[in-house]
Amino acid sequence: MTDVIEVRFKGNRKEFFSWPSAEPLALHDSVIVEVERGQDLGRVSAVGPVAAKKCAGSCSGCSLAEAAAAPPPEPTHRVLRRATPDDAAVAEQLHREEEDVRRRVMERVRSHTLPMKVSDAEWQWDKKKLTVYFTAEQRVDFRALVRDLASLFHTRIELRQIGARDEAKRLDGVGRCGRQYCCSSWLPELRPVSLSLAKDQHLSLNPSQISGGCGRLLCCLRYEHDFYVQTRKRFPKEGRVLRTAVGAERVLAVDVFRETVTLRTDGGDTRVVSLEKLKGEVSGADA
Repeated sequence: MTDVIEVRFKGNRKEFFSWPSAEPLALHDSVIVEVERGQDLGRVSAVGPVAAKKCAGSCSGCSLAEAAAAPPPEPTHRVLRRATPDDAAVAEQLHREEEDVRRRVMERVRSHTLPMKVSDAEWQWDKKKLTVYFTAEQRVDFRALVRDLASLFHTRIELRQIGARDEAKRLDGVGRCGRQYCCSSWLPELRPVSLSLAKDQHLSLNPSQISGGCGRLLCCLRYEHDFYVQTRKRFPKEGRVLRTAVGAERVLAVDVFRETVTLRTDGGDTRVVSLEKLKGEVSGADA
């Protein structure tokens, strides 16, 4: 039986592999995997049906109906074996060298006067490939730089341009909420975030208050949106005039977390009342 295995590498990069052995792999096992030109080391992040479902979800070549009817996809590469302590030691040594590699790449970028920012460098476990991640405002002709780096490191060079959000996902960090970036910890995919989501949630439209460490709109604006939309349906809309126990009052603001409503009378008096109590007053006034 061939299992589908999800394996993660540096910078939250993930790929799917087949595991033909009957001996099961466990989460967080270090494994040596087959890649396009050589071998790499990563950690198992999903196995069994979970990995198969995630692998099918990452396939964009067919419709949802076709994906549901089709057999589970087979990864093109496989897990070769479990990693030994010596294999892990080689990987750790390569990771320690990568920051120095990144600085040397930056020096070559400056010498070529290229408009790009080098974000990260990643060695393949067998050192047959060095991947350099960078951001840039436009397309960059880096052919001369690739030849220069190949002669410097004596290996195959791949330069990969990424966006600001992908850079934050690779480098990780702490968000304005005081917790690890969602994109680096648990968020499965980066989906577009628009300003209309902030408007629906009645948030400040000040970019400094609704932007993450990457400088783009916060990812949580997207995955929290449905909660705000559904919860606000239980509350009266701001600006609406209600007939309560006090009389005619206008809704100034609602607090979806404390479940309170701020009201103001025509005389200018304001009060904060719970949603449950307000509903009771409105129904009583109507009666």
